[in-house]
Amino acid sequence: MRIGAAWALFTAVAAAQGFTQRGFLESGYTAFPQTAPNDSGRFVAEALLRYEASWQAAPWLKVNGSVDARTDSHRQTAREFDFSFDDRTIRRPAFALRRLSAIANKGKFTVELGRQFIRWGRVDILNPEDRFAPKDFLNVVNSDFLGVTAARVTYESGADTLDAVWQPWFTPSRTPLWNQRWTVPPGPLPIRDLGAEYPARHQFGLRWNHVGRGFELGASYFDGFNHLPLARATGFDVERYYPRLRLYGADAAVPTRWVTIKTEAAYFTAPLNQTDEYLLYVVQLERQQGNWIFVGGYSGEVVTKAIGNPLAFSPERGFARSAMGRAEYTIGPTRSVAATGVARQNGAGTWLRGEYSQMVGRHWRVTGGVTWIRGDGADFLGEYHRNSYASVALRYSF
Repeated sequence: MRIGAAWALFTAVAAAQGFTQRGFLESGYTAFPQTAPNDSGRFVAEALLRYEASWQAAPWLKVNGSVDARTDSHRQTAREFDFSFDDRTIRRPAFALRRLSAIANKGKFTVELGRQFIRWGRVDILNPEDRFAPKDFLNVVNSDFLGVTAARVTYESGADTLDAVWQPWFTPSRTPLWNQRWTVPPGPLPIRDLGAEYPARHQFGLRWNHVGRGFELGASYFDGFNHLPLARATGFDVERYYPRLRLYGADAAVPTRWVTIKTEAAYFTAPLNQTDEYLLYVVQLERQQGNWIFVGGYSGEVVTKAIGNPLAFSPERGFARSAMGRAEYTIGPTRSVAATGVARQNGAGTWLRGEYSQMVGRHWRVTGGVTWIRGDGADFLGEYHRNSYASVALRYSF
């Protein structure tokens, strides 16, 4: 039997047994017009292979899995052929388990166990309530979510939903590499990375959501750790640690005739006085008009207790006190354009991203874009003023 016929037979049998699969192979290229003080590289090539599978084991039980294999030219990906199950590596792992979870549904209860993605945020661009959603920040303005190992129980009754999450194993956000352009050191210092001290205790969170007539409300509580690190330094030796965090959040969405009003806010407290205590909030207006989608809003911050840490890394707070916007236009079934922007209210930092995407045939997609960053070197966005870049990605989906 020919290989093509055998594969067709296999997929037909798998589909009959409730097994589905998909994936993609993507190659991406990024060009930086300027060098950075700690990074002379101007060109980065990347490749990512992602395979996803799903098995409906029973009417009430489904298993989802996903793995990644990647490499790049700039040593952002580890050269070792180890397989990562927890994404605790400084560099991106060459091979990683992205997701592996079982979902059971019975009546009003849904339970998901294993490595999974948990999103609680309601608005776009910045989500203060997303405490179980660490990110890969090797490129600060183009981040991707990381999965977490957790147990999640959702109870749904009528217009109300209660979501409870227990995370026994901590997954941090991946921060920029010390010797590359997305880390801006105060000078040409020979920084030595001593790694990280990870929390040993579990994390817990609750979220309630209510859908009413013409509105939707939510509230959340989180007790655990910040997935963004602080750093302690001894001379040129730097070690990351993750401060205790307790959060109280609320969000709402109200559709009107002209726009949908969305808001999200979270108050961050520090039980061990390791970090600032502050309120992050977002107010957003969203409108869809034909093939256009418009999103605009403001993110604010109110600090109630200042502790301060000069080596803190927090894109969430770095994007606060800013006006934000996004516009997207679907040209047709195979083409779209989008523009996203963030501007600090004091004018000290600006980030703009324009992107064009087009399908070619049934399996190929080409995406090109330009990212422009300007501002004051003392501002979170402005400090990356040498990191504007152009990028193109070619993806084959199967």
